[in-house]
Amino acid sequence: MKKICRRDFLKKSGTGLMIASASTLWYDLLFAGKLPPASSLFEERFGISKEEMKKILSIALSKGGQFSELFFEYRINNVILMEEEIIKETGEHITLGVGIRVLKNDQTGYGYTNEMTFDKMKETALTAAAIASENKAIQPADLTVKKLSHQYYDMNQPLHSMKLDQKINLVKAAHAGAKDYDNRISKVFARLADEIQYVTIMNSEGLFISDVRPQSRIMVKSTAEQGDRRNTGTYGVGGGRVGLSYYQNEKTPNQIGEESAEEAITLLSADDSPAGEHTVVLGSEGSGVLIHEAIGHPLEADANWKKTSIMADKMGQMVANPIVTIIDDATIPHYRGTLNIDDEGTETEPVLLIENGKLVNYMHDILSSRLMHTKSNGHGRRASYRFNPIPRMNNTLLAKGNATPEQVITSVKKGFYAKTFTGGMVSDSGKFTFSVNTGYLIENGKLTRPLKNATLVGTNVQILNDVDMIANDMGFFLGVCGKDGQGVAALCGTPTLRIKKMTVGGRA
Repeated sequence: MKKICRRDFLKKSGTGLMIASASTLWYDLLFAGKLPPASSLFEERFGISKEEMKKILSIALSKGGQFSELFFEYRINNVILMEEEIIKETGEHITLGVGIRVLKNDQTGYGYTNEMTFDKMKETALTAAAIASENKAIQPADLTVKKLSHQYYDMNQPLHSMKLDQKINLVKAAHAGAKDYDNRISKVFARLADEIQYVTIMNSEGLFISDVRPQSRIMVKSTAEQGDRRNTGTYGVGGGRVGLSYYQNEKTPNQIGEESAEEAITLLSADDSPAGEHTVVLGSEGSGVLIHEAIGHPLEADANWKKTSIMADKMGQMVANPIVTIIDDATIPHYRGTLNIDDEGTETEPVLLIENGKLVNYMHDILSSRLMHTKSNGHGRRASYRFNPIPRMNNTLLAKGNATPEQVITSVKKGFYAKTFTGGMVSDSGKFTFSVNTGYLIENGKLTRPLKNATLVGTNVQILNDVDMIANDMGFFLGVCGKDGQGVAALCGTPTLRIKKMTVGGRA
């Protein structure tokens, strides 16, 4: 393929460059593929001095707030879509701005602006400060630059630094992997999304820290047709905070495409799932989404100090079978939900949530840790500078057991095997409904007929206590977690596991 520069490609393809809030100072850097170090990004490029930052923190506290914070963000998102054998869309979206937060007891004041001037930031700080109304104001501590103590991302050739035609080749390879898999594949949608995010966080306690975060993901959706049957398979477990080497050595675009097509072809011969109460085996490939939604969200601390979670007031109690241990760990290198620091500048750490069936911790941000008299453990996250940080999951994992996946399946005389999911819904009470895209009937310890149109219905308390066998494998689900109108990248992982009884909804 002939190499073309980014400017020429955009002109020839008629694709627009989408800019959500950026200064012209960035154009030279954008097309040159160069950016300054995170620690000096906002000060050097926009002339926002450390002294001005401290003044803004002071203004934010001027009405009696107890804590103030600045969250500066510069982010470049890129996306390439291929469908019907052609590149349908390329886009580049730039985000630039600062969010200013003030805390007063359990109240939060928040404002944001994309105008990086002192006067505008002052106005925004006064907006955030309005939650308080005392005459006496505390003064912020002197800002001290803190360096990252760890680097959990692969910064060797992140995708944002690659030329556009190189990234298009990755998308084409993913598309071809699906389209060439079987002549019954009638339609393929391939998408590559990558980003680089620069953040600098300062607060009234003197914190001054920065981070540079890469992220990428390839997703392929394949449609298979045979006679009057038409089914779709999706595969998106390709990516994370990784560089090009991941797509060369660990999960190639071609493999991602093939796995999407394989699911679509399997579903052509699938029967409708039988309804009723069954022993259920959750496969490791996609079942993490159920753990994430049904179990992870109730362990986020804001839902617990507000008493809306079913897990509120259960700290120290047995909430699961003793074989169940759940951890949220943002320090695993290169995973999608991995962070050096969270969006409040707190260093991340492995957080044990449920240990041998006992609830031992929640996922905390700064606000929840203050209200619940503990420490933040690196779970304050936000979708962008426009949003207030809230407790969120990072990489949520159900710990491995001792059985093999084969032993889990052979232990079931008759039951249902859930392989991949299309989504689900969970209420504050813990009740959930999840849609299974691909499942299998288990008969005499073997996977037999593929099944479709199944739902899993239950409560998280039931799930946690009815898990009675866990394998020693581990699979992952990569997704965008939605909460309070915000979406953030997250990963959830689970081994193959058995649930002794569960309601399966179907059409038969």
